[in-house]
Amino acid sequence: MDLSCALGWLPGTSYLTSPRAKPAALTAWHTPDYIAALQAAELTGSVSDDVRARHALGTASNPVYPEVFRRPATAAGGSIMAGSMLRAPGRLYNPGGGTHHGLPDRANGFCYLNDPVLGILSLRHNGLSRIAYVDIDAHHCDGVAAAFEGDPDVLMISSHEARRWPFTGPLEERGVGNAWNMPLPRGAHDDDMAAVCDGLILPRVAAFRPDAIVLQCGADAVTEDPLSRLQMSNNAHWRVLRGLMPLCDRMLVLGGGGYNPWSVGRLWTGIWGTLSGQDIPDRLPLNAQNVLRGLSFDHPRLGRSVPEDLFTTLADRPRTGAVHDDVRSGLATLAARARVWV
Repeated sequence: MDLSCALGWLPGTSYLTSPRAKPAALTAWHTPDYIAALQAAELTGSVSDDVRARHALGTASNPVYPEVFRRPATAAGGSIMAGSMLRAPGRLYNPGGGTHHGLPDRANGFCYLNDPVLGILSLRHNGLSRIAYVDIDAHHCDGVAAAFEGDPDVLMISSHEARRWPFTGPLEERGVGNAWNMPLPRGAHDDDMAAVCDGLILPRVAAFRPDAIVLQCGADAVTEDPLSRLQMSNNAHWRVLRGLMPLCDRMLVLGGGGYNPWSVGRLWTGIWGTLSGQDIPDRLPLNAQNVLRGLSFDHPRLGRSVPEDLFTTLADRPRTGAVHDDVRSGLATLAARARVWV
């Protein structure tokens, strides 16, 4: 947000404050007992052994912190509000959303609530029945997959690193509904993602003819991220968004994973620039550079000796190469499956 403001891309007329979702709204998918446990964890700052075992709160993956209810409830409130606003055509961006691992009765992978699921349910509540959900986070969207398994009116496409937590979403997992998984090999780069975009994402979404598109745009697939071994530039994410935009007049874009503050800030700012029709500058003005230079990252390798490009540019240099054999064969398998299911 600060970087978008420094570039003049976020005037007050383009920004709305997310409401904090009320417990009753959150129980559209989450259980009342879990929501109560999450609120109690914030109030007391701790959880009992029973709550930890049942709801996975207070673990290394889902620690209790001072805003453990308010923060995810605000992100969820933004996605729920977006579902209501998209009764009319438009493009909305909730970078604080994208918490796609959350499960009905427990936290999962630092996702305490599942705002993509709640956003899709809100879209449906507001009369939009066919939803295309596209997830390009480095990790598979296990919570969203669990929510809509067997639902033919939700198209779910996930590209994610193969053999990485949560170890779900294999290529062969077709499911009963309309789910398509594309695991990517370690080292997958821009050309691999372009092949997935052109060979899977765009044709499947176009054929589905959705009432709305939800794009989860996790930033952890880029080279600088510590939690994946993918090698994309931020151009890969922007290309997917540009391809999807003409396919539907209603779109909700969410954030998601991303653990290097410089690469996340630059990638998600470029997402907003793409959505709002801005030109990506070759070099950032000084006030925008100062936003990036003011960040810090407590990481023994990536937080030190930060490349100058991460301060001075918005677009990464493209990271290209020959499309991996695993990607080619996976797309061929999915194309054959599409011919059977069309």
